[in-house]
Amino acid sequence: MGGDTPVGGDGPDGPDGTGRADGTDGETPGGRLPFEDQRPEIGDSWARLRRLGLDPDRGRNARRITPAELEHRRRDNGLDQVLPVLRDCLIRPGGDAPLLLAIADAEGHVLWLEGNRPLLRSADSIGFEHGARWAEDEVGTNGIGLAVRTGRATQVHSAEHYLRSHHAWTCVAAPVRDPRTGALTGVIDLSGPAHAGAPYLLQLTLTAARLAETELRARHLESLHRLRTVAAPLLARFAGPALVVDDTGWTAAASGMPNMPRLHLPADGWGTTAVHRLPGLGECRVEPLAGGWLVRPVGGPPADLAEQTEGARVRLDLTSPDRPELWVSGAAGSWSYGPSPRHAELLLLLAVHRNGLSAADLAGALFGDRARTVTVRAELSRLRRHLGGLLEHRPYRLTGAAEVSVRAPAEPYDLLPGSNAPGVREIRAALAAGTLELPG
Repeated sequence: MGGDTPVGGDGPDGPDGTGRADGTDGETPGGRLPFEDQRPEIGDSWARLRRLGLDPDRGRNARRITPAELEHRRRDNGLDQVLPVLRDCLIRPGGDAPLLLAIADAEGHVLWLEGNRPLLRSADSIGFEHGARWAEDEVGTNGIGLAVRTGRATQVHSAEHYLRSHHAWTCVAAPVRDPRTGALTGVIDLSGPAHAGAPYLLQLTLTAARLAETELRARHLESLHRLRTVAAPLLARFAGPALVVDDTGWTAAASGMPNMPRLHLPADGWGTTAVHRLPGLGECRVEPLAGGWLVRPVGGPPADLAEQTEGARVRLDLTSPDRPELWVSGAAGSWSYGPSPRHAELLLLLAVHRNGLSAADLAGALFGDRARTVTVRAELSRLRRHLGGLLEHRPYRLTGAAEVSVRAPAEPYDLLPGSNAPGVREIRAALAAGTLELPG
């Protein structure tokens, strides 16, 4: 890491030269927004930062990577491939629009920052510059930091910023996900003076993020085509079923078996074991290839692992905010599943409430509306395709025959940070207050 960039303090003039957001400081006489007036994501962010002891008047020194590390991250990130497209869509060279385009990596480091020159000078004064890490822990609630932590598009306007020195700014940010894994690869942010904020900026930023993902997906399809060309003569040598997948599990070619779009690879890799039990395939021999893996089913038909619940151990791993993981082990072997954000919420609620919840209970916990039972039942039906007999109903619950544990981040407000579900927010608050312990 390189040197530090001071952030916070009384701060110089704001981006409009006045030091104010809208002709006022945007705050109540007490100096902060009333808690009940805050959006859930802003309120959760502030509560988290208070627990971490961040001073809203001073902040912390934002870590800044070295120029060499900055160049390395630019090349390694992958968004350099779509940067020209984003420039064309979002900023006009030499234009005087009061906007800055920032592109950050998955840790919040600002890789590129371009736009209006006077605004760039104002951004320098608050440490918003190339290489600076705009994580919430260091510079308080902001668009980039919130998008990195929650994985959701967001807007932070004026006094919603935790640091007072940022109240003259507004920023909108949208995450960009790797189409191969679904993991966060970066954030696109548009920032400018708070008084010049426009309602369309969030939608514009979201559109730019989807465009970036489309470009990355096209490049992934090209790489699968190259792997398919290499795999074709290899598969022709085998009489039995086989398939070739890339390093993220996407199928490039298959022989003697249905073409599965993707295999879910173990989060910690294949290890040194040559034979693995895979959901839907049973025992498979796995061999490395250049740029991928050769997978060959061996033995009889795959066992329905989820139906064999006796003595099963279920572990919900939520330590990574971007990649929840469900691990199941039992007499038939072990397997893992990467749940969607909605399924991760459901699994957490069912793990905490082992006695079970009705569809109305779950609808209230997910949406704050107990009437949305049709949506809940549809999601649980999809989840049962992965869990089988591990998921019981009337009421909905994880089978009592299984040992269930939850691994969570050390900071309660980092538990599924992208979720605004009332039930998840209640769990976070109870963990922070010390009135709840997660199973296991």
